[in-house]
Amino acid sequence: MAETLIIPQTQDRAAVYDSLVPQIEALLMGETDLVANLANVAAALKEAFGFFWVGFYLKKEDQLVLGPFQGPIACTRIAFDKGVCGAAYTRRETILVPDVDAFPGHIACSSASKSEVVVPIFDQSGIVVAVLDVDSDQLNDFNEADVTGLEAVGRMLSSTFNRSGEPV
Repeated sequence: MAETLIIPQTQDRAAVYDSLVPQIEALLMGETDLVANLANVAAALKEAFGFFWVGFYLKKEDQLVLGPFQGPIACTRIAFDKGVCGAAYTRRETILVPDVDAFPGHIACSSASKSEVVVPIFDQSGIVVAVLDVDSDQLNDFNEADVTGLEAVGRMLSSTFNRSGEPV
């Protein structure tokens, strides 16, 4: 069932996340298909904030593989030790990058990307199974409100993965 998002008209990102996170939770409720859930989350974040690129990379064997996303075409495969996505996966922590050109080993999937935040997503046993990657075409575009809001989304998504990292 399609939903309409109610997005507050404010520049206060914390307020937008406060409104958006429960709406995303409602979108996920009762839906068990991983691709559908990830696609809707990417679309909701893109619609609410107008980010340059929003998407997911899923752990498949020994690398991260492109999943559902919104934005221009992207890198298809990322090694665990490469770029911001690989670093978030390996470190098991959210990484906020104000200037991607200053991040050692940054992968330039798009030269228009200027700042980035990547959130690891854990399965029900605490294994990283995916990352949520959000890019902006503006330098220093992300802040702690983004980290807090995106981590909340990541926690919601963890329930869609079982203990083996496969979709529930």
